[in-house]
Amino acid sequence: MTAEALRDWMQRRPFQPFRITMSRGDAYDIRHPEMAFLTRAEIIIGLGERGGIPSRHRTVSLLHVTAAEPIDSSAAA
Repeated sequence: MTAEALRDWMQRRPFQPFRITMSRGDAYDIRHPEMAFLTRAEIIIGLGERGGIPSRHRTVSLLHVTAAEPIDSSAAA
């Protein structure tokens, strides 16, 4: 997936939470735009968020992001 495609997901207003799926099958939910930082080659995802501050992060290569999809609001509840 390209950096531009993920940037479009992150800049949607109103923001819609989305999930990215990796080539090995793991997935990460991005529920707030502040919980992800995008570079040309990677996305840094905040994990374990409490009060708007992540307790850790994961850096993943955009080469391994295979899909981005909205998180169903009924499933997120």
